Amino acid sequence: MKTRNTLIAIAFLAVIHGGYAQITQLELASGFNKTDFTSFSLKPIASNATFSIATLAFFQKYHQQENVMFDVAGVQPTLYWNINQSISIGPGLYYNSVEGFSKRLSVLYAIRLPHFVMTAIPTIAHYEKTGYINGEVFLQMQWTRPLKGDWKLLLSAQMLSSWYRFSRHTRSFQQVRAGFDKQATQFGLAIDYDQYGHSPVTRTALGVFVRKIFLNN
Repeated sequence: MKTRNTLIAIAFLAVIHGGYAQITQLELASGFNKTDFTSFSLKPIASNATFSIATLAFFQKYHQQENVMFDVAGVQPTLYWNINQSISIGPGLYYNSVEGFSKRLSVLYAIRLPHFVMTAIPTIAHYEKTGYINGEVFLQMQWTRPLKGDWKLLLSAQMLSSWYRFSRHTRSFQQVRAGFDKQATQFGLAIDYDQYGHSPVTRTALGVFVRKIFLNN
């Protein structure tokens, strides 16, 4: 399962704390083993940002023939009720090319400091194909340090673990990004660790990434 509650953390906080009307974030990560592309947009429905709608789309493509079974594409719209600056909750509808449709309910908890952001997102999901309810937990952290001028040092990590009927492992990943940030453009090295199945099969990918954030008032 390639669910990407990923990227929600930083983008979501930018809308709530930064006063932006809309945010769009694009990320491309690629290396010898695989290529990942993710598009994420978030827009408040009301002027007071009580509700927001998020749209996520992505694809993952492995370059070796023996790994094409892990290729996947998906899309996920989510409606969030922003209870306060730290907690949000909302339903979502998720589709990917491997597992089909699922209905989801997520709680987002965020901590924001001047140069550090952490987000935790527990989720329950009902999958149409199996009829079962699965559980997952997502964690994202990002740290920046100002350098000269508009430049910042960037280090981020995000982790996901998904469990079939809350008891059997189905999918996990750990992604690390290290590089630089300049005026909403981020780039650097990317390392992905992906685990698949009940007896996890692990795939590792090393490459580079570029991430562009568009903020509209």
